[in-house]
Amino acid sequence: MTEKQKRFQELADRSNEKGYAIYSDFLGIAEMSELCAMRFSVPVTLWGGYENAERCVACFGDREYFADKSDYPINCILIKPVNQKFADTLSHRDFLGSLMGLGIRREVLGDIIISENCGYLFCLDTISDYIIQNLTQVRHTTVNCELADNIPIDALPQPENREIIVSSERLDVIVSAIYNLSRSQVLPVFHTEKVFVNGVIKTSPSATLNIGDKVSVRGFGRFIYNGVLRHTKKDRLVISVDIF
Repeated sequence: MTEKQKRFQELADRSNEKGYAIYSDFLGIAEMSELCAMRFSVPVTLWGGYENAERCVACFGDREYFADKSDYPINCILIKPVNQKFADTLSHRDFLGSLMGLGIRREVLGDIIISENCGYLFCLDTISDYIIQNLTQVRHTTVNCELADNIPIDALPQPENREIIVSSERLDVIVSAIYNLSRSQVLPVFHTEKVFVNGVIKTSPSATLNIGDKVSVRGFGRFIYNGVLRHTKKDRLVISVDIF
């Protein structure tokens, strides 16, 4: 059992003993894969502050005391330039680099959504006041930070629905088609454990997808599989996917 798995088990045991919800730090996709492969005496859910978040907090808790999403210890902070006219064009790397420069652990930070040169940062509520008080500059741009009640819907990443022709519902075939990879290019992606389905690592290229499966390919992107729409005259499959 890895150190991370031991920590997950400890949180689950504590929740079971105390009878209330216990929360983890933010987890990356590899950590969520470890979590999803385990079995606990209490139910576990994941939430990152919005639907389809890449980084999530795990909630361990008995159903009688189970917390809803508003109970997760997650705040959203709006980071915006004081003067947009003279601001740099700010990227995800710029915001994250400035936060890490404050000595903040990655584990307390969730996703950062960029919209109109502003950053919407999801973080643990224990660190939000520190960020608001101390993050004053991103690159060469002076910024202001404040709690955001809600992130604008149009700021959230919107998936692109696409129809793709494939020979089968095999995972490697679909990944190859979406990211324009040859067979020799796609196999190493599986062998290096970069493919996740519903948060679980998939090393078998021949695995098949089910409707609603959420697939993440590290270094390439994410998509949701919506299933087969129809067959072509040559008996190939036309599938629907939502690509982020």
